[in-house]
This record gives sequence, structure tokens and C-alpha cells, in this order.
Amino acid sequence: MAYVKFFDTTLRDGEQSPGVALNTQQKLDIAHALARLKVDIIEAGFPITSQGDFECVNEIAKQVRGPVIAALARTHRADIERAAEAIAPAEKGRIHVFTSASDVHLEHMLRKTRAEVLALSDEMVRYARTFVEDVEFSAQDCMRADPEFVYELVRVAIAAGATTVNVPDTTGYGTPHDYGALIRSIFDNVPEAAGITISTHCHDDLGMATANTLAAVENGATQVEVTINGIGERAGNTALEEVAMALYTRRDHYGHDIGIDTRELYRTSRLVSRYTGMMVQPNKAVVGENAFAHEAGIHQDGVIKHKSTYEIMNAELVGREAGVLVMGKHSGRNAFRQRLAELGYEGLAKEQLDALFTQFKALADVKQSVTSEDLRALVENQLVKVAETYRLEHVQFQSGSGGMTPQALVRLRTPEEVVEATATGSGPVDAAFSALRSITPVPFELESYDLKAIGSGTDALGEVTIRVAAGDRTLYGRAISTDVVQASVLAYVDVMNKLAAGAGRSKAEARSITMSL
Repeated sequence: MAYVKFFDTTLRDGEQSPGVALNTQQKLDIAHALARLKVDIIEAGFPITSQGDFECVNEIAKQVRGPVIAALARTHRADIERAAEAIAPAEKGRIHVFTSASDVHLEHMLRKTRAEVLALSDEMVRYARTFVEDVEFSAQDCMRADPEFVYELVRVAIAAGATTVNVPDTTGYGTPHDYGALIRSIFDNVPEAAGITISTHCHDDLGMATANTLAAVENGATQVEVTINGIGERAGNTALEEVAMALYTRRDHYGHDIGIDTRELYRTSRLVSRYTGMMVQPNKAVVGENAFAHEAGIHQDGVIKHKSTYEIMNAELVGREAGVLVMGKHSGRNAFRQRLAELGYEGLAKEQLDALFTQFKALADVKQSVTSEDLRALVENQLVKVAETYRLEHVQFQSGSGGMTPQALVRLRTPEEVVEATATGSGPVDAAFSALRSITPVPFELESYDLKAIGSGTDALGEVTIRVAAGDRTLYGRAISTDVVQASVLAYVDVMNKLAAGAGRSKAEARSITMSL
């Protein structure tokens, strides 16, 4: 069973992503994370490009142990010398020499003939071998090159001493069928390739980088060049986490071993995202926020019964918390009941669950997802509710700048009839309370008003708590809603219902007891 090496180029090709510029400490942090991840090779940079890049590669070579530390170099003596100097302190060092293979590159970029490229490749690989035993050779844009010329380059590189030959699809032009066929044809046409490592390097311009890389592995490649989160030039590179988990999860199909510590994948992904400022899309495979989340009721019901119904790999395997049930408008009653149980709310009566589920669905219609804090607030609000003598039927308000006087209309259902009132105030909440006071059968005085957000975001629930004095009694009203004016009115109605039920404490009791809602 073959072993597939992981060559990580996050710090070189990945840093070439537009807008990304990592400092030395950030690169060191990422390099140490890659070592914990147990990648086989870290391409630390391109030392000839700047003094800063040289110093970063050199520091990584000094400090990071475990992986091979590689440095990139063109087929120029100065590049190779600078690369050799940068990786000199490494426990294991590699010089990665590259040129181009396609005629469009030779004509417009290198401005050399095929014969000149072959001769220079031979000379520079041999020169790199005078510094290190581990030399990798790459020829850019192989998928758009003449295959016969690719074979010639591979033969020359191997004869010159290259221990790894990389076959890049630099422009993301290949399809899995064509790229896999190119790798296979190299083994068929260059028999000596069987004695070295053939590597892949794919870009994602057509969204096929991971598929192309896996097709190459199926056809004999034993090194994959990848980046964390798939970052890199243009549409990026092959994502390390995708290839690692494909080879791990489908070992039955690919039949290869890997050395990656999969439990470090998520942590490394977050580190790279934070340092580069390149956010990971929620639906990104393996490391996206939604990768192990379930919202659809059918999916949630299946996962509750057995995880394998919808999960082909465990979240814990990639260093994440167990897959979560995301509570939203598509969630079913079974998932809702289980989520409440996970939060510690067990033994609720069927009537309470039915009422809570109805409230949850109403909340889910106005929020993208319902958080644990939201669910706790719904339950706690339900548990302290008293009988609804009064029910809010409607609240409407208007307010604005430029001299507009805030106004509110409130409509209540009482045991006898539906009543409504309109009033003005210094703000919409004040106006709504004024309207309520005009239709409150038992007068009471507002002593305190408290508003706080539950969770975060502009759609967070607002929790309103009020304390009132009614004769010799002190009562608290509490309500939640994504609309803070509605929450305020509901808290007021809560007090009215408590008064109707004879709830509340005397002022003497209130002074001696600290109430927390």
C-alpha cells in the first residue's frame, strides 16, 4: 500500500493570494501548526524574492522540526544559491527548482526554445544537487503542454538527480480524466519515473483542483501539493483538508496511507484564515462552519437516530466539536425536543412542548438560526408564564427624527372584549406604555426598565424586564422578542396577567429578597 506525501505550499503559493501578506511570526506560527498537522514537506517560501522572504524561510528552517523544509528557486544559479542558504539550518531540506512546459509559457514568458529549457533544467537540477540530496523539479502548465515535451523534461530531471518531479496544472485547465491520464502516461513513457516521486500541483480555476489531484493519485502520483483552505493564486490551490479526508475516508477506494493528523485540520484552518484575513465559506468541505451542521428536519431526525445516516466522517476526527443540530425554520419537532434535552430541559409537559415549538417556529421565521441562548430564553419565559387573562393582539408604532412625535397603538384581548388605545410619548416604548396605562384596570407604577440582547447580531432577541409597584405589591414582568418595542409591551402585559392572578410580593418582602429573572 503506497504512502502519499503532503507537500504544503500555504506559505509560498498560498501567500500569493491577492491581499495576503504574512509577517515572520505569523509564518512561523503557521509552520509550527503544519508540523503538528504532520505534513511531510513545508514549502516555506521563495527566498530570492526579498530579504524578508529569505529570513522567514531561514527562521522556519531553524525552528521547525519534523517536516522537510523546501525553498523555491527558478532555473537560475542565484535563486538556487539563495534557497540553499535559506534552508541550510533545516533538519531536512529540499530545493524546489521550476521552469515551464507549455509553448505559450516558453514563447511569452521564458522566451526560450524547448532545447534551451531542457538544457537549463538539466544544468540547474544538477547544480541544486550540489547543495542538497533532495531536489524537486517542476515544469509549469503541463496540462497545456505537448505531452512528448513533458516526458522529455521528466527524463532530463530524473537523469540530473531530481528525487521528486512535479506535474503542475498551473492554470487549472485540466479535467480529472485528462490530468489522471497525463500522470499515467508519464509512467508509461518514462519507465525511470517509477523510481522517484511523481507529484501533483493543481489550481482551482474550474473548480476541479481536488478532483484532479485525486485522479492523479489514482494513476500513480504519491505526492500532493496543497494549501490550507485551498488558498492561492486566482481561484486557489487544491485544499489540503479535502484531499486528506478523501484519502482517509475513502481508503477503501484509494488504498493509500497518509501521515496527516486529521484532528489538527480545523485548528490549522482557523489559524490560516485568521492570519490571512481570507474567510472560509460556511459550506466549505471539512472545515466550513456548516460542514457538520444539520438543519433540515429529515436530516436531523436521521442523525438523532444514528449519525451515519448523514455523516460519512465524524466532526471530532477533524478536530471539531460533534456535529450540531442547527435550529432553524426547517427543523422538526424531534430535533427541537432533543435540543431542549441537551440544554437540560427534560420532563416538559406535552402542552408546554407544543407551545414552545410554536414559539420556536415563529422565531425561526424572523431569524436565520435560533441559538442555544434563544432556546433557553423561550423555555424560561414559558416556565414563568401565568394564565393569559390579557393577550396582546396588536402593537403598532411610528417614530422618527425631524420633530415627529412618537405614537403607539396597542390592542388587547380581555376576558370580556378587545380594547385598544393610542398614545404619544418621548419614544415608541414610552408611547406604548402610555397607551397601556390608559386601558389598565389596576394602576401600577413602573419602577425600573431593563433591556438586554440575547446572543449577538442585529436579529438577536431582545429581553425586557420591568419592575412595577401596585399598591403594596412589587411585581416583575419579563418578555422576549426580536422587536424590542413588542418585547416591552409583552413585559407590561405579563405584569397585568400576574396582577390578575394575584401574584407579586409585598414591598417588605421585595426589600429582603433579591429577585433574578
